[in-house]
Amino acid sequence: MKRTIVYSSDPVTLLGGGAALTKDVAEALALAPTCVAADGGAELARVAGVPLEALIGDFDSVAADTLALTPPERRHHITEQDSTDFDKALRHIEAPVVVCVGFLGKRLDHQLGALNVLVGRPDRACVLLGESEIAFLCPPQLQVDTARDDIVSLFPLGDCAGTSTGLRWSIDGLKFHPLHQTSTLNAAEGPIALTMDRPAMIVMLPRAYLGEITQALARAPQDARWPARAERYRDQTQS
Repeated sequence: MKRTIVYSSDPVTLLGGGAALTKDVAEALALAPTCVAADGGAELARVAGVPLEALIGDFDSVAADTLALTPPERRHHITEQDSTDFDKALRHIEAPVVVCVGFLGKRLDHQLGALNVLVGRPDRACVLLGESEIAFLCPPQLQVDTARDDIVSLFPLGDCAGTSTGLRWSIDGLKFHPLHQTSTLNAAEGPIALTMDRPAMIVMLPRAYLGEITQALARAPQDARWPARAERYRDQTQS
């Protein structure tokens, strides 16, 4: 049974154990002041000196002395091993958008797992912050005030189709599939607008658009968001 651990009417920052710097944490917290860690993300919180609203995971990637910094009532031990720590944390956060730090870089398998979670939980609006770019699941409609020559990469993790304005190479009429049709290394001719028919397209933009995308996803009304998929995991939680 799923239960909400963290509820916020404002954006939430989620820390992971991937490559990240304290300045990344500070940038995320400026947009999303409530901080949660997924397992090893507690180590990043410790380095950054940030208290946690909650620590969620199986606790196999966090040192005992770091774990002790979070009060027991804020530790949420989820023992099932069928999902990643990112998924364990994300499915227990109710917020307009989650800004995720420490889920890109360091290990490719962790990055691929994080992108897979974005598609698996389309109702959880998220932005992954990397060293030079951001990545997020394209909502049904998206408008971004990009500048000419900004890189706009689109990579599908499943079948989907959409429309675009403002892209150097239009996606209109294309049937996307990860093995057959992508649109990486596309570019903006100015402001862009995208539509998608299903929740499967990962969008990558320059890091400078973190604030704009976070605000756009947070402001989106419920009828402009993807619905939740059927629940996949049953939590096994220990105190």
